[in-house]
Amino acid sequence: MTATMKALAVTDTRTMDLVPLDRPEPGPGEALVRVAYCGICGSDFPRYFDGAVHSFPQTLGHEFSGTVETVGAGVETASPGDRVAVAPLVPCGQCPSCQAGAPALCNQYSFVGSRQQGGLAEYVVVPARNLVQLPDGVSLRDAALVEPLTIALHGISRVNLQPGARVAVFGAGVIGLLTVMALKALGAGHVTAIDIQEDKLVLARELGADATVLALGTGIEDHFATEAAPEVCLETAGHPSTQTAAVQHCAKGGSVVFIGTSTRTVSFEPEVFERILRGELTITGSWMSYSAPFPGAEWTTAVRLLAEGSVSVEPLVSRVYSLEDGAQAFEDIRDARGQLLKVLYAPGGAR
Repeated sequence: MTATMKALAVTDTRTMDLVPLDRPEPGPGEALVRVAYCGICGSDFPRYFDGAVHSFPQTLGHEFSGTVETVGAGVETASPGDRVAVAPLVPCGQCPSCQAGAPALCNQYSFVGSRQQGGLAEYVVVPARNLVQLPDGVSLRDAALVEPLTIALHGISRVNLQPGARVAVFGAGVIGLLTVMALKALGAGHVTAIDIQEDKLVLARELGADATVLALGTGIEDHFATEAAPEVCLETAGHPSTQTAAVQHCAKGGSVVFIGTSTRTVSFEPEVFERILRGELTITGSWMSYSAPFPGAEWTTAVRLLAEGSVSVEPLVSRVYSLEDGAQAFEDIRDARGQLLKVLYAPGGAR
């Protein structure tokens, strides 16, 4: 008789149901993971609220941790009982990007939580190479934030961060706050966090930001009129105002990294665009969080920083839900209008 499990699936626009599914079995090179915690990402919102999934039903969730239940044939890198974080990208491994050591640029990838079953379920099958082993000092709850931490680390890796560098982080949401902590852990000097919500800036200071700027009115302009311009600007909010401000306030010869996903048109006034030319700025994007050998140094570094205590993710977790709570987490985040940071589901039952 086939074993079953519970999963929380998007079954229609703004409809999420707790459904029974056959418990998957790992094939060759795969592992079955019993999910402990799974976070909700901003990219999951259109999948639920707008029905923007590849097909119904879709079990979401790509930020998760758990324990290996069983492994398939040929797996020698993981064993039942291993505590793991899971990299959700499943690159093809054959395309030019994969062969060049850039799996994030794969054009034929699959992805746990959007193209195949995700972590809002009791169990999920993933390639064994996607498992990242956790040391004893990293809890499964904290490990659910390894994936967003790798997003921050990959963004930082897009520039040659010099020890003591002056850096500005535009946006103090989850990714921005993780970026602040990662920058300090990696040797940045003066880190400024910029946001429109004072409570997030208070938290940014508690987590290591040297300065904060309330980006209302002329706040950013006033701050950088008296402070030295940052050599590196990392934009994490994905908002046109911060995307242009990152360019406008970067030091000559500096670097701007765009991490936040755009949802609106971005327009540069001529004098702002001119700063790219006259300042010879380096402008780059950051996509996902993978490198070679897969899943990349971002993942091992993230786990190391958590184990060392250099990055503390517990202050970022606002609430924990059960699968039985259904879509309540999504509704609560929308209603909170930015007042909630990271929310987790606990398919494993722990809260």
